[in-house]
Amino acid sequence: MGLLNLSKQEINTMETTIKYADRIKLPFHYNVDKMLKEFEALKLDGFEYYNVIPLRSPAHLVDTKLPFPPPAEDYADGSWCDWLNTVELEKSPYLKSIIESFQNNTTVTLVRLLRLAPNSIVKEHRDVTLGLEVEKSVIRLTIPILNKEHIEFYLNDALVDMKPGECWYMRLTDPHKVINNGSTERVNLTIDIIPNDWVRNMITKSQN
Repeated sequence: MGLLNLSKQEINTMETTIKYADRIKLPFHYNVDKMLKEFEALKLDGFEYYNVIPLRSPAHLVDTKLPFPPPAEDYADGSWCDWLNTVELEKSPYLKSIIESFQNNTTVTLVRLLRLAPNSIVKEHRDVTLGLEVEKSVIRLTIPILNKEHIEFYLNDALVDMKPGECWYMRLTDPHKVINNGSTERVNLTIDIIPNDWVRNMITKSQN
């Protein structure tokens, strides 16, 4: 029986025994030329060190006419607010189609383009809510767009060999860092999603 045909009770039983790897390449591959073309079409300004381009954000930040959401006890899983596509995503049909492919199966919260300047380092850190093992959380999928030579992502002191167009789940509750010793910026698309049965089945199947 395939994983996608398991009952919810069987899935819950499996979750108590499944140990997820700290990095798992998922069965998706995207057109790098299309992603890069849409990224460049945003006509971005120069920057130093680190730059974030929001593609999907809390609704009240995208549409400032909307009220702020009420305070929440726990912000980890993104349910504390509504989420909207930004103008940048609406102008990027291919990137938008990638996001929608996940929205067909789960809830997508924060989506960003993360830029790291040449000769820059993101120091080792942990994102304490970004792991499947966390009971209430989102997880982050990473799709490299511009990831050339001398750009290195380390997770638990081991290099993650991510290539442009691939899609990866990584357990970011573990220590990780980024080193860009190259001559070009590094650009990743990151997609935060709420884990559900479809997500867990897909990740479990991908690591087998």
